[in-house]
Formats: sequence, C-alpha cells, structure tokens
Amino acid sequence: MRILVTLSVLAVVGIGGWQLLPSQGDKNKTITVGTTDAVTDLDPAGAYDAGSWALFSNVFQSLLTFEPDGVEPVPDAARSCAFQGSGLRTYRCTLRSGITFPSGRAMTAEDVKYSFDRVKKINSDVGPASLFSTLASVTADDAATVTFHLSSADATFPLKVATGAGSIVDKEKYPADALRAGSEVDGTGPYGLSSYTKDQKADLAPNGHYKGYLSGTGRPVELRYYTDSAKLDSAWRAKQVDVATRTLPPHVLSQLNPSDPGQRVTESDSAETRNLYLNTRAGSPLHDVRVRRAMAWLVDREELAATVYEGTVDPLYSLIPTGITGHTTSFFDTYPQQSVAKARELLTRAGVTLPVRFTFGYGIGRGAGAEEAAALKKQLEAGGLFQVDVKGYEWTDFQKRWAAGKMDAWAVGWVADYPDPDTFGAALVGSDSTMSTGYSNKLVDHLILDSQQFPDRSRAANDFKDIQGDVAQDVPLIPLWQRKEYVVSIEDVGGGQYLTDGTGVFRLWRLQWI
Repeated sequence: MRILVTLSVLAVVGIGGWQLLPSQGDKNKTITVGTTDAVTDLDPAGAYDAGSWALFSNVFQSLLTFEPDGVEPVPDAARSCAFQGSGLRTYRCTLRSGITFPSGRAMTAEDVKYSFDRVKKINSDVGPASLFSTLASVTADDAATVTFHLSSADATFPLKVATGAGSIVDKEKYPADALRAGSEVDGTGPYGLSSYTKDQKADLAPNGHYKGYLSGTGRPVELRYYTDSAKLDSAWRAKQVDVATRTLPPHVLSQLNPSDPGQRVTESDSAETRNLYLNTRAGSPLHDVRVRRAMAWLVDREELAATVYEGTVDPLYSLIPTGITGHTTSFFDTYPQQSVAKARELLTRAGVTLPVRFTFGYGIGRGAGAEEAAALKKQLEAGGLFQVDVKGYEWTDFQKRWAAGKMDAWAVGWVADYPDPDTFGAALVGSDSTMSTGYSNKLVDHLILDSQQFPDRSRAANDFKDIQGDVAQDVPLIPLWQRKEYVVSIEDVGGGQYLTDGTGVFRLWRLQWI
C-alpha cells in the first residue's frame, strides 16, 4: 500500500513539474520589461546613469562582474584578475579565450586597453571617466594579458572595472576620440541589441556566441521605456508589459501585495539614494556655507517619505546609506529637527537679503520628481527665508545642465555603481565629482584616497565616518531618502527577484517563463 501511495504521489508531482516547464513555443517568446529609466547614450564612454548601465550590463562585457548580492567581483570576460605585489597599484587580467565580437573578430587585450583609454580621452561631461581617476595607464602585454597601472593604491579598482564604465568595445567599430553615433552596438554580452528606438524600446536577442561568467543566456527581451511612472503603470495595468520596475508611482507601490493573484511582487532593500545637490561655486546664491546649512535645517525627510512616497522610501540622514560599510547619521546629528529659527539665524549672520532666491531643477519622469520638488519648495520657503524657482527638464538636458553648473540646486537619485562606500565618495563629494557641485575639500579628497588603500573594506569605515561628518558641515548636498527596490511581474514570469540589487547589474537573463 505504501508503495502504491508513493507511486501515486510521484505521478502527481511529475505531472505538476511537467506543467511548470516552459513549452517549446514559450522558449523563444519575448519577455517585455517596462521602466522609466532612460538611456543617455549607447556608447559606454558617454553615459553614467542607471538606465544606460542597465542596458550595458546585458549587451557588453566587462572583465569582471557581480553575482547577485555579491560584494566581490568575479571574472567575466577575464579568466582571472589580480593585483601584482602588495602596493595595490598594478592590476593584471588574463582574458577568457574564444570571446568574439559580432563581426566575428576575437577580443584581445588591445580592445580592453582601447576601451579604457577612450573613456578617459573622451572624458564626456556625462560619462564615467571620473571613476578611473586613479588609472594612470593601461598596457596590453600580449593578446590575452592587460595590465592597469594606478597612480595611487586603490583596492576599489576591481569594483570599478566590473561596472558599466568597464564595458569592452570593439576597437574597429568605436572611434578613439569621439562617441559613436547611431543605434548600433558591438558588444560581447549575453544579449545582442537587435534594434533600438530612443526613449521607446530596445530589442534584445540572446547572444549564441557569448562566453563569460554565465552558463547560458536568457529569453528574448524587449525593454520598453516610459517617460513617467503613470505611463508605466498604465502599460502594466493594460498588460502591455510582463515586468515593471524602476519605477511605478508611489501610490501603486504602497499598495502592492505579494498575495494578490495574477502577479509576482519582489520588495527588497537597496543602496539607491536621492540627494539634493547644491551649487557651491562663487556667484551661486548657495555659495556661502551658512546658506546651505540653513537649507539643511528646513528639510523634512520624514514628511517626504510619508506623503510624497507613501512609505516606499526611508528617510536618509547621511551620504552613505544604511547597509553599506561606514554609514552614519551625520545630518540627523547636526540638524536633528526642522528649525526656521536656526535657519534664520544663519542667514542673518551670512548677511544675505531675504528671501534668498535660487533655482531648483529635477528630471521630468523620474518617479515622483515633480511632487517631491513641490514639497521641498514648500519646506524651504517656510518662514519666508527662501524663494525657490522650480523647473523640470528632460533627462539628458537635465544631466547636461547640472554638469555645466546651470542650476543652483537639483535632486538626483544615485544607484550604487558597486557594493562599497567608495561609490558614494569621489563620485559625489570629491573634487571634480560627477555631480559637478563645485565642491572641493582637500581633507575629504585625502580621506577618499586613504580609504582606497584598505583591501579589508571594514578598515575604511573610520575614513567614511569622517567624510560624512565633513559633508554635514559643508553641505554640498542634502541627503533625502533611501529607496526600496520593487519588481512586479505577471505570474508566468519568474526571476524578478534577481533582476536588480546593490551591485549595479541589471540581470535580464534571469527572467524566465515558468
């Protein structure tokens, strides 16, 4: 009897398991993914933003990559990489054999050298060249070996190599001193870009010639780009996309329920932050540090998180978010509660005319940017101390404006490039930072360089504690919030929980029909 019962159970399990397997027809069926993240440029030398890098991590390879929730990079286009000697100033990689570009030409160390050299040479105002500030030169020692020579010890360099900035391009297809025009991509990632229409869609086909960290490629994917969260929500409700991420409107996210039928919901912590960046240059109405400190006394993060974002973000009180080595609450310690009186006192000492008038820009379609800007305007104008002129800009125009210092203040989300506090250091508050606030503090720069000398990243915690203390005093930015990550998909699509994490990789190949 026990044998018969066991056989019956196995039969049922077998039938159920067979029903969960995708049919041959589903195998090549395209999975549609909707997002509000925009692509700045298809050339890795000309883009340093989440939307562009999400695409790059699928169509290009870097020497290294990150496993889901990993903190140490693993080889991808490389077979192996390691520092040479004990000085953390020479980093060498050996390429994996058999990697070919779409043209059929084999990838060599010369392509790797070429890719890194052109990022630095082009030095796009919205590109990732700032990530390689410690990279002095690159040599191709032979066809399969490339060596990076650093100007100072940098234990974080392998992490930077694993980002979209380290994307390897075909040296015969990309100009050495200019960005590549057009909509074609020649990469060696798990996907090829079949077609691309800016601000509308990107069609991705599995790359049958891929050789790298992954054991195989995923399903065909169509990325659909929406100009704002409401349009993404409409597409999701109309069943025009199978997966929706980054980002649905706050009122939709706050009501998501994993137990609701017909959908799969993933909610997880992330290291994505949002800051209000301030123009510290001479001539800016925010040049005087006392004016910036007065602003810090007026911002109410709790109200933003509760009202504008309906609890889908957490208030952030420092440069480095919760969960990352070195996190503190320096802004809470320095500005523990909103105070119009303290703000007025600072402005009086600064001798400025009240109200202080300044411009505030945000990216149109970037989540609840417009609602957030309106809420911040109301907070900052409390007591008649400031007059805030708010304006939204199209994403690429917005990037160029802050890079050129054409706004006094601007709110921008920051997705961690890699899982380390260093990604919140030089890029955001170092001299010549990618946020282009004009802020420069020699002590902060020294602390950033000092923190890069520790292979054991926990030993850098004190440096980052000091950096955050200095930032709270100098106020080149005001931390606002830390996002939770949400991915919603139809029941027939699995793998959404692996799509994005704090490593900066967008794993479309993990999406599967089930």
